[in-house]
Amino acid sequence: MDTIRLEDSWKKHLEPEFAQSYFQKLRTFVHDAYTQSTVYPPPKNLFRAFDLCPFDQTKVVILGQDPYHGPGQANGLCFAVEGDTPLPPSLQNIFKEIEKEYGVPMQNKNGDLSRWAAQGVLLLNATLTVGARSPGSHQRKGWEEFTDAAIHALSKEREGLVFMLWGNYAKNKGAHIDRKKHLVLEAPHPSPFSAHSGFFGCGHFKLANEYLAAHGKKPIDWL
Repeated sequence: MDTIRLEDSWKKHLEPEFAQSYFQKLRTFVHDAYTQSTVYPPPKNLFRAFDLCPFDQTKVVILGQDPYHGPGQANGLCFAVEGDTPLPPSLQNIFKEIEKEYGVPMQNKNGDLSRWAAQGVLLLNATLTVGARSPGSHQRKGWEEFTDAAIHALSKEREGLVFMLWGNYAKNKGAHIDRKKHLVLEAPHPSPFSAHSGFFGCGHFKLANEYLAAHGKKPIDWL
């Protein structure tokens, strides 16, 4: 974080955050954490969600909480893992829901999900870093304010976006999204602990595409 390299369109909207006192403290914390311990994702993937999905090309926003905290998992996109890594349970359930909605097997079960990001899906964790094997270890250090600013900018300055909020954490984080301008889809988290309480059968992926098409935007190829 010594030199912040953020995709240009996002930098235009988020650069004011860099001067805030919370961000100065966050910068120091993250630098020290990477220097003194094992942190995920790798530094090159810190802002990957923004890099792969520019502000003006974003069509769908999926909110996560923390990066995965095991080795070789986190790649900078929420719910995603490195391509050669076994799929975590939540991502398995996401794929199951997509298959159920479309009635066909997924053509690509690679967990990297960069194929979604390239189509305009912002896969954004609330906290962008985590200590190895220490879930939640980088919460309340400033990342939440930064990602709140990103969500606020999208809500205020864009129209016709789809926000997918799974679980109470994501619902609370997305509480201030302008629902008159955007479609907000809410469901339980896809975790095995809650997926059967309403994530399965939520229909979010088809609903998102119907909304995008109705607003003149190309639907997402989820399969």
